[in-house]
Amino acid sequence: MITLYSGPLSLFARKVEIALHEKGLPFERVMVPFNQTTGYDPKHPEVLALNPKGQVPVLSDAGLVIYDSTVIIEYLDEAYPESPLYPGSPAERARCRLDELFADEILLQALRPLMHRTGPRPADPARRAAQDADALIAEETLAGHHARLEERLAGRAFFGPRLCAADIALFMGLLFGRRLGGPSFAGHPGLSGWFSRLRERPAFAQVADEIVEADRRLSVPVAMR
Repeated sequence: MITLYSGPLSLFARKVEIALHEKGLPFERVMVPFNQTTGYDPKHPEVLALNPKGQVPVLSDAGLVIYDSTVIIEYLDEAYPESPLYPGSPAERARCRLDELFADEILLQALRPLMHRTGPRPADPARRAAQDADALIAEETLAGHHARLEERLAGRAFFGPRLCAADIALFMGLLFGRRLGGPSFAGHPGLSGWFSRLRERPAFAQVADEIVEADRRLSVPVAMR
């Protein structure tokens, strides 16, 4: 049995959950404690023991322990080739990996200044003002990323020849942008349609719905646009 250590609002652990569901792989999920004040705390002892970074996701499969969402999904695709999440040709795999990298590193950097919105507001007015200003700048960056992704999608159903790891990573990044009150997909019909179609797939819907419920329990409400 595959075991996945996940978190209720962990973008990267939820990314792995979607991959496992899309590949039809049964797994045991261990959900680690989280709150908006201290984050993933208390630290889960097995996560601390298994991952030098001390964070989720961590996947265990038949004695093999892996961390980092991209490494995990690459392993799953090689160990369980049914319903592949990376394309067949070297060029398409490279494009998929670059789009996944864009989601995990570039898109994430623009999301970070918005993450304070789901936590308690600082008492210091100057700090609150600085956070709000940084978030507005980040929203402009995110809007630019939306335009770039619309162009990259180019009217296709997926970012690869079929659903691939890049679609999962980008969906998670854009989902977090929406839940953090980031810019809408207005003016980007291809990206909006792609997001809506994925949101209806059972694997994506389950994770997205659980995140909505986790936000209801754990997060400060954020105004959506």
